Amino acid sequence: MSVLNQKTLNKTIVFDGVGLHSGKKVHLEIKPAKPNTGIVFKRIDITNNNLVIPGVFNVSSAAYCTTISNDSGVIVSTIEHLMGALFGMGIDNVMIEINSEEVPILDGSAKEYVNEINRVGIKTSETPIKIIKIEKKINFKDGKKTISIEPNKISLDIDFEIKYENSLIETQRNLVKVYEDDLTEVYNSRTFCLFEDIEKLKKMNLAKGGTLENAIVVKGDKILNENGLRNKNEFVNHKILDCMGDLYLSGYKIIGKLICSQGGHKLTNQLLRRVFQDNANFSIVEVKEKNIPHFLINRNILKSTA
Repeated sequence: MSVLNQKTLNKTIVFDGVGLHSGKKVHLEIKPAKPNTGIVFKRIDITNNNLVIPGVFNVSSAAYCTTISNDSGVIVSTIEHLMGALFGMGIDNVMIEINSEEVPILDGSAKEYVNEINRVGIKTSETPIKIIKIEKKINFKDGKKTISIEPNKISLDIDFEIKYENSLIETQRNLVKVYEDDLTEVYNSRTFCLFEDIEKLKKMNLAKGGTLENAIVVKGDKILNENGLRNKNEFVNHKILDCMGDLYLSGYKIIGKLICSQGGHKLTNQLLRRVFQDNANFSIVEVKEKNIPHFLINRNILKSTA
C-alpha cells in the first residue's frame, strides 16, 4: 500500500530569493533522500558541523519565525513555510542545502514550494511511514494565548483563531483537516503585518527583506498590496500554514486535534515540548500494510497521503 510508505522528491528543486528578516540573498536546493533520512538542512556555506535537524528541542528561537540550531550553534531560520509544504505534501525525506542562515521568503507563502514539488513529482519508497498518535490531552496557556492538543481518531485537525484590534483583520477562525481537506488556500496564504509594526521590526533588526511582494501589509482598514487578499481567510490560513510547519518538527505526521487561539511559533513549540516530555502523552506507530492501525482505516486519509 504505497500511500503509507515514505516519500521523497523525484528530482532536486532549486530556489533563489532573499531572507525575510536577514535581507540576504540565499540559494536553496531540496534534494531527494533515502528512507529514514528525515528532513535535514545542510549549511553549504559552512564546512564543519553544518547539518541542522528540525526537531522540537532544536528550536533556539521562535520569535517572529522558527529558528533551529545544532550543538555547534549553526542555525537555519524561517523554516516554517517550507516545513509546512513538506508536511502537507507528505514528503518524509529530503536534504535541504542552503548557503545562508535563512530560508528564502519567496512570495511569503508556501505556494512556490508546492508548485515545484508537484512539477518534479514524488517518489514513493518501500519503507513504511511512522505516525505520532496523541494519547492524552495537553494544554498550554500564555496570558490570553491558548493552545491544546488531544487524541483524534483518523486526522490532524487544526482549529485556529486569531484576534486583532485592527478593524480589517479583527477575529478570524478556521478549521482544517490536514489529511482530508484541499490545502491550496493554506499553501497560498502569505505572511502579514500591520503597517504600524514595520518600524518596530526594523529597530529589532528584522524584516530587512520584507516587501509588498512577499508580505501582506495592513494599514487601518486597507490592504496596501495591489491585488488584495488571495482568499477571505488568508490571515488565519497563514497561521495554520505556520502551525503545520512547526508541528512537522515532531519528525512525523501527527494524529490529533489541535485548538489554538492567538498563538504562534512559540506557543506551538511550547506545547510540543510538553507533549514529548512524557512518553505517556503519545505513541509512535509504524504503519505497515498488514497491520494498519484502526485510526488510519479511512479512505480520505489514505488518498491525501498519496
